[in-house]
Amino acid sequence: MHAATTLSIVIPARNEAAEIAETLRRARAVPEVCEIILVDCGSTDATRDIATAYGCTVLQCEPSRGRQLRLGAQHARGDVVLLLHADTWLPPEAGRAALDCFGDERVVAGGFYKRFREPHWLMRGSRARCWLRWAFFRRVLGDQAMFIRRSALEQIGGVPDVPLMEEFELLKRLHPLGRIALANATATTSARKFHEHGVLRTYWRMASVTARYFLGTPPEELRRAYEAR
Repeated sequence: MHAATTLSIVIPARNEAAEIAETLRRARAVPEVCEIILVDCGSTDATRDIATAYGCTVLQCEPSRGRQLRLGAQHARGDVVLLLHADTWLPPEAGRAALDCFGDERVVAGGFYKRFREPHWLMRGSRARCWLRWAFFRRVLGDQAMFIRRSALEQIGGVPDVPLMEEFELLKRLHPLGRIALANATATTSARKFHEHGVLRTYWRMASVTARYFLGTPPEELRRAYEAR
């Protein structure tokens, strides 16, 4: 197995003009990134224009986060595919930290520590929760900027084409292939959903959808429950 040296970033987006420029600026500052692929699902704002201005490959498909990530990953050429939310910022050392994880050939994927930007006090401690989730369950979440060895992603048939909980499905398929790592770098993500809908209400909704996922609720039903206001 050859050493991993390059990263392809895949970003699913829809109407992210307010966030995407800074996300792309920071992603471009990571030296190991060889390309950024933005997959849009019907933006009516300047999202695609901003991505083009930053030199991204811009693709389009119908709305579905899993489908967007799957399409982007199919076009990636880097040794490692990094799945980045449109409002998550990578630090400059993210590339080196991610690639260092693959020094252990048993590692097939991983994620970063995460902090929220401008969090409510109830949201503090997110970095510690990332460690606990990884230490006890070997799990990372989508807003931790998951990264996967491209050969492993091809082996499992790509990112699962589901509208929600794609990171759970992805990890379920990756776990038999090898280890999940937690990289020594911290990504920061927006707290906008918590501010918009309320901290406790948002946490409850996330916990409810996660519990229903493990109980076998169909993905489309989970999406409707998650998007309910």
